[in-house]
Amino acid sequence: MTPTRVFASLGMSLDGYVAGPHARPGNPLGDGGARIHQWVYGVEAWRRRQGMAGGETSRSGLVVAENFDRAGAYVMGRRMFDEGEVAWPDPPPFRAPVFVLTTTARDPWVRQGGTVFTYVTDGIEAALDLARGVAGDKDVQISGGAHTVRQYLNAGLLDELEIHLAPLLLGDGIRLFDGVDPDLRLEVDRVVDAPDVTHLRYRVVR
Repeated sequence: MTPTRVFASLGMSLDGYVAGPHARPGNPLGDGGARIHQWVYGVEAWRRRQGMAGGETSRSGLVVAENFDRAGAYVMGRRMFDEGEVAWPDPPPFRAPVFVLTTTARDPWVRQGGTVFTYVTDGIEAALDLARGVAGDKDVQISGGAHTVRQYLNAGLLDELEIHLAPLLLGDGIRLFDGVDPDLRLEVDRVVDAPDVTHLRYRVVR
């Protein structure tokens, strides 16, 4: 069996922002942040996971489909969950167990399609252990937001980081790498180019 890998996959603007300013429930990507993800909204693999018909197949679509297929479990921060809870369809797009980092205990939330949100109050390592335990022969995706991905990077628990680089500037918002250990070493693993986005996948070097 292939060892479980831990990966994150985030959209980013050219000036380094993964969300715009004033991100909150009701404005989940912040002011202007949806522009970072404009490339994905027409992709058939993404639309299918959202319960939507149509869409295009492309190199970007293959990247999206691969990420969905490889994830056997997810970890996300409470802020991302709060922002998505009111917006995700039922079934949500995960179709796998999701472990939510939080300081407040809550009963698991069972949704259609195999998604169960479990709330973890014991920290990032406990959440990752739980996710590994149910991922089987698949991988674990650290879904975000930026603060959660930073924690896993700084703890040396992330194996891969994929950036979907959109050719635009936001000017303000939330940067992924603010507060990340500057000794972090990344090696390019794959580059997939498309007219409206470049998919950059890095291995984290330990």
